[in-house]
Amino acid sequence: MAMTVHVDVVSAEEEIFSGLAEIVSLPGESGDLGILPGHAPLLTRIRPGTVRIRVPNQTEEEVIFVAGGMLEVQPNLVTVLADTAIRGRDLDEAKAMEAKKRAEEAMANKQQEVNYAAAQAELAEAIAQLAAIERFRHRGH
Repeated sequence: MAMTVHVDVVSAEEEIFSGLAEIVSLPGESGDLGILPGHAPLLTRIRPGTVRIRVPNQTEEEVIFVAGGMLEVQPNLVTVLADTAIRGRDLDEAKAMEAKKRAEEAMANKQQEVNYAAAQAELAEAIAQLAAIERFRHRGH
């Protein structure tokens, strides 16, 4: 049996995943991360994007979209504390496209007083969510 590490992915609303994994891949603040069993302790922010979890004896990876948050790695435990987390199969493409359109319009509308940082964050989240949908779709679901 392959070496594994326990992984918890939680958001403010619910626990999304809890179980053993051979590897966890996710978008770290400074670049993409791959966490294997026995990884050195780490605490870092994560960017909006896809968390991929390879579960032992399962052909398909678990795919979870996160809208940012924190990652804590301990020798036998990986914890993803996400601002928002949505299982890949539950992502709504129409909703993400609408959010992207709203953010782009807010940034383009010069007459309106816009919080550009908030609009950029919303746009980045929508784009990351659409990328996660595309990745999930290419897996054959």
